[in-house]
Amino acid sequence: MTDLEQYIQKTPLMDTHEHTAKEDVYVNDGPDVLSDLFDNYTQMDLIVAGATPDAVQHLINSHDPDIEARWVGVSQAWQHCQYTGFGQATRLIAKQAYGMDEITLPAIDAAGKKNKEFRQPGERLRILKEIGNLDHVQIDDGIWACYPDSSGPDFFLYDLQWAHLSSGMIDLGALQKETGIEIVNIKSMRQALEKLFALYGQIAVAVKSQYAYNRILLWHERTDMEAEQVLMGMIKGEVISEEGKLCIGDWCLSRGIELAIEYNLPFKIHTGYIYGYSVMFTERISSGHLCGLLQHYPKARFVLMHIAYPYYHELVGMAKHFPNVYVDMCWSWSIDPLGAADFLRHIIHAVPSNKLFVFGGDTHWPNQSAAYATQARSWLTRALQAEIDEGLLGEAEAISLATLFMRKNQEACFNLDKKRAAIRRAYTQQK
Repeated sequence: MTDLEQYIQKTPLMDTHEHTAKEDVYVNDGPDVLSDLFDNYTQMDLIVAGATPDAVQHLINSHDPDIEARWVGVSQAWQHCQYTGFGQATRLIAKQAYGMDEITLPAIDAAGKKNKEFRQPGERLRILKEIGNLDHVQIDDGIWACYPDSSGPDFFLYDLQWAHLSSGMIDLGALQKETGIEIVNIKSMRQALEKLFALYGQIAVAVKSQYAYNRILLWHERTDMEAEQVLMGMIKGEVISEEGKLCIGDWCLSRGIELAIEYNLPFKIHTGYIYGYSVMFTERISSGHLCGLLQHYPKARFVLMHIAYPYYHELVGMAKHFPNVYVDMCWSWSIDPLGAADFLRHIIHAVPSNKLFVFGGDTHWPNQSAAYATQARSWLTRALQAEIDEGLLGEAEAISLATLFMRKNQEACFNLDKKRAAIRRAYTQQK
């Protein structure tokens, strides 16, 4: 094992993007073996490989004890997708968590006891910290509230969710309930958004929006008057046009970024590849659509996620051009490992080295995150070793870059020492 490989293996990774389920959900309603292996992005590859959606849903249904029936419906499709990035991640879960050299029905049955051992209080944290060797995880759990997590207050850090607001798909009742502010016009709407930050801005690690799932990434500046016209229709219960959703979504996105600047929080934006199958609008997802937004808010720290796959060369250019852009490789090592390695090598030679974060698993369960971290370490090593082998970097230089990409850049961008201190204070007061 080279010094580089040893260093990457032993260095704790900053995990900047997960959807990790809470402790009580994991313990009481978490995954059985099949769900642990396949209730992640591999299920999409299974469908693309020929499995039916019903068979895949049956596969990941932890409440069904008929393991054989669940497995038979996808076993042939699995043979076709086991070598994809998602498939590799599943094979790593099988080996790392359950000791499986091959996923077979007898091996799945034998792993049941181990699965029950995993689903105990405290195991979620142990798996992520000890097996995954993660410094912490940043979690988007789809809600505004970012209260300290009692199962690991300064390990499980939470994003303030902004996706539905910036998509124009706004639940006014939920927003009023969360903030205690009655929304009657655009002024009170602004006050409600400000209240979200007053409640959670000090303890959120970032603001996060994946609005590309519902609309184009392209943003336009909107006036209060324009947004209020749409808002009043929402209040009256009218059906809002797509253009109306874009208008109020752009307005809310602007307010979220302005508040993120005020609260010194990075703003994460999903770019590129969309989760799912058979429905992807490639014209929505290119990171180049964000140029106007980046120019308009030079004081914001934008974290552009998932390497904008498959448009990653465009993102290299944006990270090179904009001082306020950081690039997060979360999810990319499992989408296309070779593409991610190529992206990282382009970043090294085109972009200042303080702009890249190398890992986020983007999963729900701890064994999955730990395996995705193993996958990322392996491919990061390959990419940096190729730089050494081609005489472009010395080993000491590659290790220095690994330190930045795995830890130091995240520490600086997310102000992690101060953020963790704030969360610890909030947790003490909460108790």
